[in-house]
Amino acid sequence: MKLQMRAPLRVFFAAAAALLIFVGPAGAADMAQSAKPLVVGMELAYPPFEMTDPQGKPSGISVDLARDLAQALGRPAVIENIAWDGLIPALKTGKVDLVISSMTATAERAKSIDFSDPYIATGLCLLLKKDSAAQGIADLNRPGVRIAVKKGTTGHLYATANLKNAEILVLDKESAAVLEVSQGKADAFIYDQMSTYQNWQRNKETTRALLDPFQKESWAVGLRKGNDELRTKVNTFLKDYRAKGGFERLGDRYLKEMKDEFKRMGSAFFM
Repeated sequence: MKLQMRAPLRVFFAAAAALLIFVGPAGAADMAQSAKPLVVGMELAYPPFEMTDPQGKPSGISVDLARDLAQALGRPAVIENIAWDGLIPALKTGKVDLVISSMTATAERAKSIDFSDPYIATGLCLLLKKDSAAQGIADLNRPGVRIAVKKGTTGHLYATANLKNAEILVLDKESAAVLEVSQGKADAFIYDQMSTYQNWQRNKETTRALLDPFQKESWAVGLRKGNDELRTKVNTFLKDYRAKGGFERLGDRYLKEMKDEFKRMGSAFFM
């Protein structure tokens, strides 16, 4: 016996069919994609870019940037806190859609992932022990000099490739590297401009900083290889976001004092 379709179901299927005719297959795919969360990987251990608030929730410049990007794409944002050396594997295996974690776009990393256009220009600087006579990176490439680096960073890569006469101390955490310098156990710590400034401010009695970058770098959004459609959307967002003052607002929100201090010192600010 043939079953009669109930009226509410007939209305539902008629509406669904009409919707598919209106938006077409491509439009339907876009609608499905827009409902899918944008999963962003970052290590929440680099304030004020990636951190947690007093309630333990993701916070910081990169978190706000990720949420603004997701909103522009019409997708809810999900932040995944992942250890630094696990970010690229998480991206490659599809655990996350993007990496926004103060990541420097390097030729080596670009072999395994793609990058957006740069969104921050920074560079490698030196935190020195207070009594160090070094005036630049070249002064550290000699026997008897001990240089601290954070594992997996561009400072680590630079030191390994260029400072072969010095002893390289590889540490897992930024705080451990700073402690080595502040206690005089290491001569220098190679790290980015912003962090070097902050670490110097916290340890003025025992350290000094050379804030002019000896190697210029750019941070970019990491994407899976071949995801050109998403990369185009990210690049469009970044260009529009900068033009509308988005990065300026983030800098004022999280780094106002530092911006003013860099201006006072005559140093170029990185945002």
